[in-house]
Amino acid sequence: MTNFPFQNALSREFFARATEKVARDLLGAVLVRRVGDTVLAGRIVETEAYLAENDAASHSFRGRTRRNEAMFGEAGTLYVYRIYGIHFCANIVTEEAERGAAVLLRALEPLAGIEWMQKQRGTNALQALCSGPGKLAQALAFSPSENGTSFLQQDLFLLPAETQPEVDVSARVGISKAVDLPLRFFVAGNRFVSRGKPSGEINARIKK
Repeated sequence: MTNFPFQNALSREFFARATEKVARDLLGAVLVRRVGDTVLAGRIVETEAYLAENDAASHSFRGRTRRNEAMFGEAGTLYVYRIYGIHFCANIVTEEAERGAAVLLRALEPLAGIEWMQKQRGTNALQALCSGPGKLAQALAFSPSENGTSFLQQDLFLLPAETQPEVDVSARVGISKAVDLPLRFFVAGNRFVSRGKPSGEINARIKK
């Protein structure tokens, strides 16, 4: 894929749905980001849902704070936060405004701007460029300066999946609470999926 037409981008209505549904349906979608004259693009192959209710692992679980303010924005808002003091994670806000739900982007299959991503990441290993949330954010230069912006603009948007991938589901990775919720979704057999070990025991295949 070499053409990324903004007029075909996913609308706010796509994101303003149940978070688990959005997390599944984002698999196969293409994330497009323009940085200066460079077009970066990657196919989403792994996501995690973080819910507005009954999800102790979600940043919104204890209510609104300065850190998670963007998570309570409109559907399609970009929520960026720092983990482990050094890495960033990029999320897409879902459902209605003020709900506090989002989908974590965990892995992409790089499609365009690969040399630029390689410089960002300091590696030429294609499979390792975006195979984890911190790697993905670094490769696409997501930082707190973009926190609260929108995935509905010409410099940052998503195109719908061309085909419906086969989806595997598991518990989420790297969390210590709500570890058995089946909220990690990934394209079955895709080599660009992260190698993180799920915190819980759930592992299944679902139909989209």
